[in-house]
Amino acid sequence: MSEPSSVLVHLLDKEFRVACPAEEKENLIRAARHLDEKMREVRSSNVLGLERIAVMAALNLAHDLLLAKGELSQQQDGGDRVGRLLDRVEAELAALRDI
Repeated sequence: MSEPSSVLVHLLDKEFRVACPAEEKENLIRAARHLDEKMREVRSSNVLGLERIAVMAALNLAHDLLLAKGELSQQQDGGDRVGRLLDRVEAELAALRDI
């Protein structure tokens, strides 16, 4: 991992300098843009105060993350079930070949 470098990000027209590894710079900038969009959405719904806007945006992002994790978990569970069914089918086919 490389040495941390400093990246300037903009959130609601304010500048924040954030340290991060050089290889993560683009990810940090993308994350900051996404957060800025969410914060602007919250502000447009008449939420006032930077701290309140930041907390509401964080809660919205956490909610989105939990939904995405749940969907991924369901997909993985479904994939596991399909895998088990395929194993059973293959076992049955092998048993039929042995007859």
